[in-house]
Amino acid sequence: SELIFGLLSAIVVCLVVFSSRQLRITSNKALVVENEVILSIQGTLSIEGLITSLEELNVTFDPDELKWSARLQGWRSFQKGSYSLNGNYSFEVLLSKLARGIQDPVPLTILPGITIEKFAENVSNQVDVSENEMLDIFNDSLFLDNVGLSKNELFGRMLPETYLVYWTSSGKEIVRRVLREFNDKVEKQYSEVVEEDGLSIAQVLAMASIVEWEAYNDEEKPTISGLYWNRLNKRMMLQADPTVNFALGERRRLLFEDYKVDHPYNTYQNRGLPPGPITNPSLKTIEATIYPVEHDYIYMVANPEGGHIFTRTFEEHQVESEKWRRWLRQQYRIKRQREQESLND
Repeated sequence: SELIFGLLSAIVVCLVVFSSRQLRITSNKALVVENEVILSIQGTLSIEGLITSLEELNVTFDPDELKWSARLQGWRSFQKGSYSLNGNYSFEVLLSKLARGIQDPVPLTILPGITIEKFAENVSNQVDVSENEMLDIFNDSLFLDNVGLSKNELFGRMLPETYLVYWTSSGKEIVRRVLREFNDKVEKQYSEVVEEDGLSIAQVLAMASIVEWEAYNDEEKPTISGLYWNRLNKRMMLQADPTVNFALGERRRLLFEDYKVDHPYNTYQNRGLPPGPITNPSLKTIEATIYPVEHDYIYMVANPEGGHIFTRTFEEHQVESEKWRRWLRQQYRIKRQREQESLND
């Protein structure tokens, strides 16, 4: 009986110890995060490094208990990634999540009307990808052959939007993710409509990219796209300033000699649409290009309010252009006068 009692006592002790350990490991109040924080692990992290990172984020926990729990569960290192923490956690749940590298997606925002260089910089600022890695994708002949697109055709499909991606995603994974979104929201949605008009998505995208750079506000986009389609339908030169900016490699006020630049994208020197898009247009711009406003305008000139004045004849266009030039000259005089007054002070 004493032997049985001893065995039972030992079993009870073991059960108590085991239950105590399990409670300490599985308690959902082991770590407390009062306000959401992002734990960014730049590379494989040790338990000491994890403790330091959590303390810097003001997470409430017992470092000794965390060490004990990690040792008991066999976790010695934690994976690179971005992890969103908010609320209460057990050691079991959190350590397993970090050790297995089960990341939380992060938002990646792609802006409209940018350059490939700006795109690469923008992405590298939001996820763990270098600018060079992003730039190399658009010059990778094997990758371009694989997706069946040229460099500019691929970039034109980098649809501006906010995406949820993993912080450690590769550049190619990101580009493929955005390309799928473009195919879902543009190719699948509008291919039939575009083909009925005798066009292709590639042609629409080339035009939309011009509208993206030309339009100062969304309300003007359908009117501007209608104007450019009118020019093409009348077999006129497209004469779109944004294509000259693209050919020059910079966006600035154009000079007379700029329009003579020898470049396949210069629509003052080459008929029809440019060979590909000059930037990545937004979905709203693409839709405005597919569904333009029907009108008779074939000329436009900027106005002081930040929009455009649209005209039907060259004579009307000359009148409005002279108004714009007078306004610009006045602004230059005001600027010079202020600069002179500043020097005198």
